[in-house]
This record gives sequence, structure tokens and C-alpha cells, in this order.
Amino acid sequence: MNSPPAYPGIRISGCRALGAEGSNAESLDRLLPPVGAGRSPRKRTTSQCKSEPPLLRTSKRTIYTAGRPPWYNEHGTQSKEAFAIGLGGGSASGKTTVARMIIEALDVPWVVLLSMDSFYKVLTEQQQEQAAHNNFNFDHPDAFDFDLIISTLKKLKQGKSVKVPIYDFTTHSRKKDWKTLYGANVIIFEGIMAFADKTLLELLDMKIFVDTDSDIRLVRRLRRDISERGRDIEGVIKQYNKFVKPAFDQYIQPTMRLADIVVPRGSGNTVAIDLIVQHVHSQLEERELSVRAALASAHQCHPLPRTLSVLKSTPQVRGMHTIIRDKETSRDEFIFYSKRLMRLLIEHALSFLPFQDCVVQTPQGQDYAGKCYAGKQITGVSILRAGETMEPALRAVCKDVRIGTILIQTNQLTGEPELHYLRLPKDISDDHVILMDCTVSTGAAAMMAVRVLLDHDVPEDKIFLLSLLMAEMGVHSVAYAFPRVRIITTAVDKRVNDLFRIIPGIGNFGDRYFGTDAVPDGSDEEEPYTG
Repeated sequence: MNSPPAYPGIRISGCRALGAEGSNAESLDRLLPPVGAGRSPRKRTTSQCKSEPPLLRTSKRTIYTAGRPPWYNEHGTQSKEAFAIGLGGGSASGKTTVARMIIEALDVPWVVLLSMDSFYKVLTEQQQEQAAHNNFNFDHPDAFDFDLIISTLKKLKQGKSVKVPIYDFTTHSRKKDWKTLYGANVIIFEGIMAFADKTLLELLDMKIFVDTDSDIRLVRRLRRDISERGRDIEGVIKQYNKFVKPAFDQYIQPTMRLADIVVPRGSGNTVAIDLIVQHVHSQLEERELSVRAALASAHQCHPLPRTLSVLKSTPQVRGMHTIIRDKETSRDEFIFYSKRLMRLLIEHALSFLPFQDCVVQTPQGQDYAGKCYAGKQITGVSILRAGETMEPALRAVCKDVRIGTILIQTNQLTGEPELHYLRLPKDISDDHVILMDCTVSTGAAAMMAVRVLLDHDVPEDKIFLLSLLMAEMGVHSVAYAFPRVRIITTAVDKRVNDLFRIIPGIGNFGDRYFGTDAVPDGSDEEEPYTG
């Protein structure tokens, strides 16, 4: 097999040997070539966005202001897997720096960086003792949990949520907490043994080898292990000579021939990084999907599905609908009667939960044959912003219910729903989930929310979609894609107009509820979210 051509670059070598003053991390900095020396500041390529990264940061969370477009088709299934990039190379070759430069240059949200360093095996007591004396080989393929790496990468490519171990290099052990990763359009997997397993190689769509001079790698490793991992210089050099260098020669350097691209000089080779970014952008463009348009023309003449349950239209329910649909209704009355309908809707939905026979003893000492909830826990998930108005009604009837949120908005240019933010309770896969949104028109946003829950391993038949008002199109879309999801509403309207709004409908529920509907007459402004 011929070696792939490397992108143009000058190999940096001949770094002078360490002296006595190299015994601390600060003195090692001057042994490295200055960053950016001899070249002008880097400019963005035409494939990159010129705006700042699309992030809104708060004290507790990061929200993408540029959302994730649909990663599934109108059938609710993933049409193409996430694009996976493998970054290999020697220890301290600059793989993580190259990965972060690619992420920055891509300038798109929903890029996941997965480090092989998280997947070191749990050491035995004897191995812990060896590691404490720098006698354990962390640079051998056997030191990594490849089974866990492969299963994690497979799930990420399939759009699933994964839990990644957190490795403590000071104690040579995994921490109790795990990190959750989800929502990858692009996965960058980096590690010294990134190309050492055949099954792992088959999961990588693009393989990049970062080739950096051994002297520079040694200096970087010394600086990192001394300043970040609390090691002494003698221990680092001992480990390097005994394990790191032999492992590079035996296991890592030979995998260079497997790479699609070899990047000499690592992060200094901006030409190679720009070419990589352009290729990834082209791959992302090929993965773009148009879901809402497909929903508008699909399976709309079929009878309403059996998974749909509509609250009985009693005179009371009909009367409340009359009030909230009336454009002249005041905001106070709109909120009051909406809340009444929400309470009735949620009480109706709870009747579909599984119950089992149980016997209790009354205060009179008599047995009573009754029913009790047969599940583990109930979790509510609201689709922001309108869906959160249903949370008080759910809390009022479900004691200690857990609440999660999903933010989905419509892209005004493409008309497609986009996922911007989610916060779900831990271990939600064990729960019955009540998914709440006040209106569902095309079903595009509801489908995205259901897909998010499925990606977090919530069984389809444990998902209950609740909405005050739905269009037939939305009912069909959700039921066709997810036939085991229970759909529960207080009313179903026949039509959706060209702006994907329900006819006769209820207007923009969020604007009417929160009092943000004061749009000047003749304005072309459209609502940011369309169910």
C-alpha cells in the first residue's frame, strides 16, 4: 500500500538538548519554536463563516445560537451518520491543538471532540503501584479499552447520546463522574492509537496523522506532565525512554501509512488544516436534509392513527376552546382557560400510563383492591418556549416529577427546525416521558424532540406527546415516523396554511400567553418557532 502524499510543510527538527535548567515547566517554553513565527496572521478561508462562533454562554450553560438542523428524514430515521475524523500521531505531537483548530475553522455547532485519553483501562492494584513508579506502559495498545471506544464512537455516529469516562492522570484512575456527549454532526477522535484497531479504522471517514519532530514532542511532554500532571522531570524522561519512544517506533509511526492526510508541523501547517476544513464542509453540505417540505406532502390522506387520543369534546371543553381561539380574548382570560385545558389534558394523558393491581389497608383495617403506577418514574420534557407553560399543570398532578427542556426554533432561511439547546434529567431512559408542546402544526419540531429522546435511549412506547391543539398534518407526521408514540391532544384541526400555521387555529400560543404578540400591522415578521 503506497503512503499518502503529505501536504506541503517544513519539518522542524534539531531542537537543542535539555540542560540542567530544563527542570521546570517555565524553562521548557523557550525550547519550543515560537508560535506563528515567520508567518502572517492566519486568515479565514472562503469555506468559513466570518461571524463569531454561534454561542450564547451563561454561568451554567452554553446555548448554540446556530442550531443543529435535522439529522433524520421524514421517516424519523437517521439518513446519514455523523462525519468522523480520526487524528493520530505521537504523544504531544499536537493532535488536540490541531483538532481544536479544525473545530474553530469549521465554525459550525455540534462538533464533538472525543479523546482517546478518556479510555484508559481501569488499573489493577498491582498496575497502580507500577504506574506510581513510572513502570506501567500507558503507550501500549493494551492500555486502552478499545471495546468501549468502538461502542462509544458507533453510538455517536448513529446520533445517540453517550457517556464518556473521565480519566485522572494524577491518580491513574477513572473518576466517578462520566461526561455526556450528544448531538454530533462532526466527530473528531484523537489519540496516539487512533489507527491501531481495524474495527475502529472502519468507523473513521477521514484519517489524519499529525507528524511532529521527536525533540519537540519530548519538550512538550515534559512541560505538560510537569505542569499539568504533577510529575518530576526524571520520571517523565524515564517513562519516555522506556515506553513512549519504543511505542511510537513500534505501534504509532507505522500507522502513518493508513492516514488519508499527513500533516507535517502539526498546528503550524495551516494549509493542510484549511484543506481539511473545506473537505468537511463539503461533506456536511451533502448531509443537509429538507424535512418540513417532505412532511407537507407525505401520508396526509390517511385516517387518523390509533395512537391518537383526543380529549372528549364536552360542552365545557368546547367552550374553553371558543374562548382561547377568539382573537378578542384578553391575555388574562387566555392564560386562565389555557391552564384549565392543560390540567384536563394531563389528567387524561396519565390514564394511559401502565398500572398494576395492588392491595392497601384502609384506616378501618379493611383491604382495598386498587391500582398503582407500574413504571419507575415520570419525567416531563417541554419544548421551549410554549411547552414550558404546561409544566405547572404537570407538577400539580405528578408529585416530584422531573422536568427537562428542549429548545427548537425554525430557521427563517431554510424553514427547517433546528435544535439549539437541551437539558434532560439523568437516566431518563428508565422513565415514562411526557413531551409537552402547546401546538403542533407540521410535526417537524415534535419529531425532532422525539428523535432527541430516542437518541437518549428512551423507548418509543414510553413517550407521550401532549399538545393543546394539533393539525392533522402534524399528527400524521409524528405517527408515521414513530408509530409507538402515544399522541394526546384536546383538539385536531384540519388544515395548515402556507406559513405552516394551523387553520382555524389558535394563533401564536407563546406570543398570546407571554404577551409578546404586539407586532405592528402589515409587518412581515414571522414567529421564530413553528411546530
